[in-house]
Amino acid sequence: MSEEREDKVVGEPFAERLVRLGLELARDRTVALQVNVGLRCDLSCRHCHLEAGPGRDEVMERPTMDAVIDLARRFSFASIDITGGAPELVPDLEYLIRNLAPHTGRLVLRSNLVALVGERGEAHMRLYRELKVELVASLPASNLKQTEAQRGTGVWETSLAVLKRLNELGYGREGSGLVLDLVSNPAGAFLPAGQRGLEKKFREDLWRRYGISFNALYSFANVPLGRFRSFLERSGNLEGYLATLEGGFNPASLPGLMCRSQLSVDWQGRLYDCDFNLATGLPLLDGPRHVADLEVLPATGSRIAVGEHCYACTAGAGFT
Repeated sequence: MSEEREDKVVGEPFAERLVRLGLELARDRTVALQVNVGLRCDLSCRHCHLEAGPGRDEVMERPTMDAVIDLARRFSFASIDITGGAPELVPDLEYLIRNLAPHTGRLVLRSNLVALVGERGEAHMRLYRELKVELVASLPASNLKQTEAQRGTGVWETSLAVLKRLNELGYGREGSGLVLDLVSNPAGAFLPAGQRGLEKKFREDLWRRYGISFNALYSFANVPLGRFRSFLERSGNLEGYLATLEGGFNPASLPGLMCRSQLSVDWQGRLYDCDFNLATGLPLLDGPRHVADLEVLPATGSRIAVGEHCYACTAGAGFT
């Protein structure tokens, strides 16, 4: 592996890197469906690769939901992952969740936590508990300063309050069967700390100080797209960060990449290999471009669209 990194070409396109190293990135069995329900969000996080925020009005509407539900019914994915934006801000989210739940073994929803405050948030949390939806909650750090540097003033206390309420409902508690995982992204232009050590720190900090428990923590590199790319450009860190990602390229990460087993659909029903290709507008290469036209899942060995951003998913331990 060290020889491959020493042989690196600065600014080398990702596709050319694979060819030069005799590597291939192609689909395995498609067993997961990721559903991006829109860009509406109550936060404007600095690391967001989609530039989601309060000013965005793109949300999935009922006809597209029905097409996604039909897809899930026909193929019974092992897991279905609902993301955004903030999914809780989509008016028909409950309709989508209730109709997807019978057609998968794992229904996962990604929450920014802040969208779960108030009566509407309480209703969503009770719905999640009823249907045993697995929650993946974004929490940049186990302290106020780093969290609010990325997500804004007031987010820390709100996030803690929601995590405590989720614990009260059974989420993150041993033996409850209600999964609460956390996701941490670095606050700046650098790669994340080792996941095992970071999880230990989060677990100790959140339990000792606040009595909060969770199941697992995942730490991923920020993808240089959307609002995070704008931050890198403004701060003069874009070139250095891209070089860091390239320098961290790990061939061993390729087999576990999510794009190999996942189909991604956006709020308009358009199809992609992953949410990052969705952000860059790189559509599915081998197959139809819209969920309504999909008769069979992408075949094993199908091509995967790649770009510069793929270095973020293959740096270090990778993005799985």
